[in-house]
Amino acid sequence: MDEERLLSALPEAGDDESSLRPQRLTDYIGQTQLKENLKVFIQAALQRNETLDHVLLYGPPGLGKTTLAYILANEMGGKVRTASGPSIERSGDLAAILSTLEPGDVLFIDEIHRLPKMVEEVLYPAMEDFCIDIVVGKDSGVRSIRLDLPPFTLVGATTRAGDLTAPLRDRFGIVNKLEYYDEDQLSQIVSRTSRVLNVAAAPEAVREIAKRSRGTPRIANRLLRRVRDFAQVLNDGVISLDVAQTALDRLRVDSLGLDDVDIRYLRGIIERFRGGPVGLEALASSISEEPMTLEDVYEPYLIQIGFINRTPRGRVATPKAYEHLKIAYHDQLFDL
Repeated sequence: MDEERLLSALPEAGDDESSLRPQRLTDYIGQTQLKENLKVFIQAALQRNETLDHVLLYGPPGLGKTTLAYILANEMGGKVRTASGPSIERSGDLAAILSTLEPGDVLFIDEIHRLPKMVEEVLYPAMEDFCIDIVVGKDSGVRSIRLDLPPFTLVGATTRAGDLTAPLRDRFGIVNKLEYYDEDQLSQIVSRTSRVLNVAAAPEAVREIAKRSRGTPRIANRLLRRVRDFAQVLNDGVISLDVAQTALDRLRVDSLGLDDVDIRYLRGIIERFRGGPVGLEALASSISEEPMTLEDVYEPYLIQIGFINRTPRGRVATPKAYEHLKIAYHDQLFDL
């Protein structure tokens, strides 16, 4: 198992990625209903002098699940222990992580749907009763030792909530889906990031970056960094609208935030499979991409903007996709 780190919820000096993250719910932009509900849950837990109930956050990547885990730790006055589902291969790995927790800490497990079954079963008593049973010895000398744990909050993050087993999902007291951000919210995030990075950005340039960010803060921050590079070389470090448009065009990010993979995905359906329906495996093979990557990273946004539909027989491109790609749409009758 990869070595895990016990971190303060506050960013380390010089850690650029962490420094971009808001530290309190009041500074967190977007996800309004979730944020307001979390304020209530946190205040109630603090008033009762209890730990926050376990939290499950799901939704497409890049929407702020990790950031929320750090914020929850800050609000509750604890530290964050980070891990990922695939890295916890054995029950002993999980026991080692749990044994380092202190009262009020947050254990953040990313990709929690990929926990092995044996590890997941060890997690059940830890979540419910704050204890784990460790088996020691061999053969006739085998015995079980119960290890008490301090009260902690598990924050699980997943892009595939449907892959979680029912017993694990039911042990989370707070379950929320993170939604895509609108252009105004992304503009606020880009503006904040530009201030943190000490970059001068014109309001119309900020809006242009937000518009091409696929509704995703992580992508917005990544694009801002790359546009900053162009501005530094071409415009004395100032991000103007012209610089932003030039940079984003050269990065092959179109007006709706679609990149090269999105375009190949859509053209694959339209040109190779006559608009669909086509199965995910066949489509992924035709454009040399991993099916899981397409399903988790690219399809949610394409569905959100109405460019594809998932049907029982496969993926289908909509007239909006044809229009965006400037391809003539011939209405076809599909036996869906």
